[in-house]
Amino acid sequence: MELVRDCLDKQLIDRNGRKMGRVDGIVMEFERGVRPRVAFLEVGAVIQARRLNSRLAKWVERISKRWKVDRNDPFRIPWSKVVLSGIDVTVAVDAEETPALAWEKWLRRKIIGRIPGA
Repeated sequence: MELVRDCLDKQLIDRNGRKMGRVDGIVMEFERGVRPRVAFLEVGAVIQARRLNSRLAKWVERISKRWKVDRNDPFRIPWSKVVLSGIDVTVAVDAEETPALAWEKWLRRKIIGRIPGA
């Protein structure tokens, strides 16, 4: 399995079939004398920004905290809850019960919801 090719930037689908973003990061665990293992998949704007630039990631993190968008960025999904299913990555979690959709909910509440007729 090629982990980066098969997981990174793939669409995440929750157990109910709802899209919950894309895989923004992969966390590996390394222990002496033991083979490395995948621990988590990460989802969140800060992780996505960190892949582009560390300054951008700090800026996104400050905005997220200042505007109270998401205090749990990045959200980590344990590898034990991951099912690779072709093009998408399906996870055994409910998107609505996780902070993975925090930015979407914040934009809906603070911006889109204030547009007349929206």
